[in-house]
Amino acid sequence: MTTESSVKSPPAGTSPGTATNQSAPSPALLFDTINAYQRTATIKAAIELDVFTAMAAAPATAEVIAMHCHASPRGIRIVCDYLALLGFVTKSGDQYALTPDSAVFLNPKSPAYLGGTLEFLLSNEIKGAFDLLTDAVRKGGTAQSQDGTVAPEHPVWISFARSMGPLMAPAAAGLADLIDLDRNRPTKVLDISASHGMWGNAFAAKNQKAQIVALDWAPVLEVASENARAAGVADRFSTIAGNAFDVEFGSDYDVVLVPNFLHHFNAADCVRFLKKAHAALRPGGTVALVEFVPNPDRITPAATAGFSLIMLATTPEGDAYTFAEYSDMLAQAGFNLPTVHSLPASMNVAVIARK
Repeated sequence: MTTESSVKSPPAGTSPGTATNQSAPSPALLFDTINAYQRTATIKAAIELDVFTAMAAAPATAEVIAMHCHASPRGIRIVCDYLALLGFVTKSGDQYALTPDSAVFLNPKSPAYLGGTLEFLLSNEIKGAFDLLTDAVRKGGTAQSQDGTVAPEHPVWISFARSMGPLMAPAAAGLADLIDLDRNRPTKVLDISASHGMWGNAFAAKNQKAQIVALDWAPVLEVASENARAAGVADRFSTIAGNAFDVEFGSDYDVVLVPNFLHHFNAADCVRFLKKAHAALRPGGTVALVEFVPNPDRITPAATAGFSLIMLATTPEGDAYTFAEYSDMLAQAGFNLPTVHSLPASMNVAVIARK
């Protein structure tokens, strides 16, 4: 019997499982995929045990890390070796140290710490939906419940708001830099599906006369309101609670922000929403979509294109739409030709159109 370790991986540019003159077919990709849960479990355990804090100040041995984590030295040694194998830490002799990426994103003392995202990303509403993926494929939409994560006041969005805000802050600041507001008069910004409120807060921070109106479910808006107070913009922050398809927006907005919202719905519903956003804007106003936008082939770039699978597992009809599809939706809603812009520290792009 041929073992996995004795089979070479196919060369770059060769489809897995395709025989070539240089190498035999390899099951490496299959086993890496099947066993990927081990990576998830390891990073989750390391964060829960506070492993990364233990080596944040200086390299440390398994025994020192174990004392900090109140865990067994053997268990910590095995976990840290696996973290080194994955590339989250380095190992020199018997000492482990953070990589530059881990120092920024996995040290709880770092302002860019992302360990809190596990609360949302590994929640039953997200991770658990993939246990039913076979049924979702047969159905063409989530098999977890009738509406999945788009059900009214779904609690997963409170988790999202509390854990994902820091991740969005750089992109939000980048979006605010892309859209100029008139500094000589009060302006109005409507933040749809506001969640943590970082997108609206970025506009308020840059534009001292900007009034931000955040729309989301009432429990989620409590998080957005907390963040507005922390950002010092609470005096220019108000809320609208409810379903974005049903509630009244008001009018004369200079900008309507639509961050990570439209991908939850089918194209016809997206157009219906965009028509409503168009009506809420003043003449010459701007709509800004923030989305995962794959290339026309729908398989590149990989991280962006793969987002459609999350929508299949967790929503009835959501998808990752291409730029051409968003352009068509915007045109049907009455907007001018959009432009697309990259955002800092984000897989998202901004699709911006004028009324």
